[in-house]
Amino acid sequence: MIDDAIRVLAGDCTVIAETGDREEYRGRVTTIVKPDNTVLVHDSDGYQPVAWLTRADSVSSDRTGDFTLVAKKDTQTLRIAAHEQDGFAHYPASAAGAPVGHCPDCGAALVRSSGVHCVGCGDRYGVPADATIRDEQSDCDCGLPRMRVERGLAFDVCLDRGCESLDAAVQAAFDREWDCPESDCDGDLRILRRGGLIAGCEHYPDCDTGFAVPAGVVDGECGCGLPTFETASGTRCLDATCEKGLAKPLEADSAADN
Repeated sequence: MIDDAIRVLAGDCTVIAETGDREEYRGRVTTIVKPDNTVLVHDSDGYQPVAWLTRADSVSSDRTGDFTLVAKKDTQTLRIAAHEQDGFAHYPASAAGAPVGHCPDCGAALVRSSGVHCVGCGDRYGVPADATIRDEQSDCDCGLPRMRVERGLAFDVCLDRGCESLDAAVQAAFDREWDCPESDCDGDLRILRRGGLIAGCEHYPDCDTGFAVPAGVVDGECGCGLPTFETASGTRCLDATCEKGLAKPLEADSAADN
């Protein structure tokens, strides 16, 4: 489903803002109430609202007599009374974002904004912030776009993790590939999801060693024995706190095996 509607009230209104000082306005204005209860009152002059209240705790309306709309947040109040109403309506709304393809279920546009969602049916897909959405010629068999995500290797997977799992791809490539760096531990690092993807010791909770898998590709070995990653901000160890320095890069044929 589409997100909650945007409410719009237009007409000859008195606007009273009590956000410290009391200010009163009268004119033909348009009031917009967003789904998060942010209230914006616009007139014909300039781009800035005449009055506004961000994320009000409550927004109520009364259609008996002159239409009134009251928004409250803590000690702040914004009151709009329509003496002559040009219109009042609810319009469906969703987050706007860059188009990345078309929904295979309803044919509407898929857009990227805090993930990817359909502007038609509202289907949503979680997408890592560093993911690159592929062009439509690379769509998955299910009809959804594919994405390129770097987690040790560059993985090409479906947008829908239920169709093709990024976690499973990373696990297949790197589960138990690295030894736990603790000197008194003989465990391997397993690829797990704990909020994000981590490489954590198989002997947890006896050994609580674990590292977030960074966005980047493995390109060598650190002096501590863990892998290094080439990331957008440069080369770093899997252990972000490591200070042992970086060793030579992996041999080309060894890197290809991974």
